[in-house]
Amino acid sequence: MLAAISEHGLVAAWTEVIMPTLQAVGRKWETSGEKYVEVEHFLSWHVSGALRRTVPDTVADRPGATTVLACVPGENHTLALEVLSAALTERGVPVRMFGGALPVESLVAAVRRTGPAAVGLWAQSRTTASRPLAQHVAGMEWGVRGARRKPVVLTLGPGWAGRAVAGLARPAGLAEAVAVLESVAAG
Repeated sequence: MLAAISEHGLVAAWTEVIMPTLQAVGRKWETSGEKYVEVEHFLSWHVSGALRRTVPDTVADRPGATTVLACVPGENHTLALEVLSAALTERGVPVRMFGGALPVESLVAAVRRTGPAAVGLWAQSRTTASRPLAQHVAGMEWGVRGARRKPVVLTLGPGWAGRAVAGLARPAGLAEAVAVLESVAAG
């Protein structure tokens, strides 16, 4: 994994090597009667480790440029968000990654405290994708009266398929999500 990231870059390594490998393992698990789930967990752990070794930890905050990334409540699959966070960090975009199953109250508090330019909400499953939550976050405002801002909200992950939220971006993949968030952070 480190070699693929070093040789091809994070976005290409994820899209062309890592994600297809994880999908193949997932298909094997689905067709084998619940066997091989440990292989998927093993690979995910090593991808996370490779990300931590190859990408800087954080980028200093810049007012109005931070991106908040979080899994919706009930969602524990964080790997794709970790990759997105790493790709944004590589490009100098400040990111605050909140990980899996963030409670609604905590997400709302994080958005209010950070006043992010963008919020990415990950849902792996349709059962966790919440239109009302995404709409609520998209409607949040902060700042002084007369200069209030709202975040750009992206619905990320396969859980949002067929569950589009009017007015919210739903990037097709990692490269598109990175492009959108990098553009929003640039102002």
